[in-house]
Amino acid sequence: MSQANNPESHSGRKPNRLINEQSPYLRQHAYNPVDWYAWGPDALARAKAENKPIMLSIGYSACHWCHVMERESFENDAIARLINENFIPIKVDREERPDLDQIYMDAVQLITGRGGWPLTMFLAPDGRPFFGGTYYPPEDRHGMPGFPRILTAVSHAYRDGAKEVTNNLEKLTEALGALTNYVPTGGDLKPGLAAESARALAAHYDSINGGLGQAPKFPNTFVFSLFLRVHAADGDEAMAEMVRQTLSKMARGGIYDQIGGGFHRYSVDERWLVPHFEKMLYDNALLARLYLDAGRALNEPEFLGVAREIFDYVLREMTSPEGGFYAAQDADSEGEEGKFFIWTPEQADAVLGPELGAIAQRYFDITIEGNFDGANIPHRTIELADAARMFKVSEDDMASKIREIRDKLFAAREQRVKPGRDEKVLVAWNAMMIGAFAEGYRALHERRYLEAAQRAADFMMASMWDGRALKRSFKDGVARHNAYLEDYAQLAGAMLDVYEASLDAKYLAHARTLAGVILERFIDNEKGGFFFTSDDHEALITRSKAAFDGSTPSGNSAAVMAMLRLHGYTGEERYRVEAERTLKLFREFIEKQPFGFSHMLEAVDLYQRGPTEVVIVGSRNSPDLLEWTERLGLIYVPNLAIFVSVADNADAGAQTGFIPEQVRGKRQIDGHVTAYVCREHTCTPPITTFKDLQKELAD
Repeated sequence: MSQANNPESHSGRKPNRLINEQSPYLRQHAYNPVDWYAWGPDALARAKAENKPIMLSIGYSACHWCHVMERESFENDAIARLINENFIPIKVDREERPDLDQIYMDAVQLITGRGGWPLTMFLAPDGRPFFGGTYYPPEDRHGMPGFPRILTAVSHAYRDGAKEVTNNLEKLTEALGALTNYVPTGGDLKPGLAAESARALAAHYDSINGGLGQAPKFPNTFVFSLFLRVHAADGDEAMAEMVRQTLSKMARGGIYDQIGGGFHRYSVDERWLVPHFEKMLYDNALLARLYLDAGRALNEPEFLGVAREIFDYVLREMTSPEGGFYAAQDADSEGEEGKFFIWTPEQADAVLGPELGAIAQRYFDITIEGNFDGANIPHRTIELADAARMFKVSEDDMASKIREIRDKLFAAREQRVKPGRDEKVLVAWNAMMIGAFAEGYRALHERRYLEAAQRAADFMMASMWDGRALKRSFKDGVARHNAYLEDYAQLAGAMLDVYEASLDAKYLAHARTLAGVILERFIDNEKGGFFFTSDDHEALITRSKAAFDGSTPSGNSAAVMAMLRLHGYTGEERYRVEAERTLKLFREFIEKQPFGFSHMLEAVDLYQRGPTEVVIVGSRNSPDLLEWTERLGLIYVPNLAIFVSVADNADAGAQTGFIPEQVRGKRQIDGHVTAYVCREHTCTPPITTFKDLQKELAD
């Protein structure tokens, strides 16, 4: 962890209240001279008692500009004095409290038209916002007002009862309420909406560099996952090529850690070269899954290799002793962004020697000029075959040399001061990685990936679930904070993924339990859809509904997907009914703003096309049965539901209640493993060769 973020470096100063918090982000501020509170009744009560405005600062541990604002302003004694005298300062980790982040990020976007972190908001003692922004410099700079100027002006305006403050309180509160007041308009979803929306999104494709739009460039995982679905449905090769080019460019760019595996957050340029260097668990979970899908759908072994490297990175660096997955790694080390990841030619040569050093410099583009602050972010500009020709060796020999180069550079890099790691275990983010590992086992047949998924899934139910409700965050042996819609919905989906990989019915039971809580405590019975928070959550100034997909799925899109998948497995109508109500609630927004609903559109695809149900019947512990289920994992089939019926106990599946009516009673033919493919309540005749099953799924 860099010195600026290390509490030990401030040991000469008395700690504030944040020293008692679990969140690494909050603890990073424990030695600030600011008199910080965590969000809670003590801070709110003091604000009301003293009639002081609240200065709310929201960020997260891997946020570069959060660290900058801390160094420049929150470590500054004069600025801290201004804050302490005029405000009740509250610090929030957005990853622990996404409910607060959602509300106040909406507020700052209403005020300024943009958002981001650090988020700086000023609130009345009752929590209503009246002014805010994001990062503020410590003095007037580049046309931006300095933080002291902002603090003084806001304090005077509030203390003097400025009319503007009163107006802002009323208008913002009303506007925030309106943002969550979705009203069903009736009408059905357009036929083929997912494909139509995908083609609208394709208009923004960067045909030179891949991805959508220009700099800064984000992976936009769900958009390209949607493109894959459209390609699978109607054979649209243009969609396939956009996915292929984008994933190739990303895997060869600086956004991907060429030495240690795993993706950084996003690229500040349009070429995927210079990243923001933090590594987030959710990015790597979602991208691993996309690379698995694309590797299978497009027959690209390189993509499967990228997924494997992501998994190995997560197992090596982001897995807790209990089996959960850590939240993030910082962008900074030793107070400098990216320092851990960059190389000069001299550094590479010192590790590799002249022969391998020359290859590394050419293959990973490590030059004297550099591409980042005089040093180099490794990236690939040539193919392996080109490197082999240049250095007059075979491709196999060159591949071996590249592996040796990576291994040696990685070992040398491990001796550097590492970026800080946020060791919170968050349910929703863990769920995404659990699902990715489960799918990784199906696609790559590495047992350790299934074991990682099962261990983490079991940890979630043992440590985050108390028999009635989930907690959001786990650290240092303690689970804290009420879980949110996204936690329940993502974990329900992950349990289905683990079920499909393991065929262990307990995970399907877990999914049903979690979905039951969603339908009981998060549902809007009047209008449809699901609230961000449960009905027993702390009362905030508004009870929002998260609808828009961003870097992660919205709670509503994750819930719809989980409900539709559960309906496919159980036949229970309540799942389908509430998923349909939610889709219709957001219908107009989905049709008008497909980019903001790219994962919801994947759920629309499942809703409109229905699941592809594959029933496989065979003898218990039969090698042929295992072979069929393993080979099925090598095929990209969106909206797949897998059922395995044991021939020597054909009614066992039906007795669990987990197999829908249309797939019960299927029989084995002449002792052969037998499959049935069912779509829209209609099943094929029995299929007794895997080749024929593969053909049926392709058709």
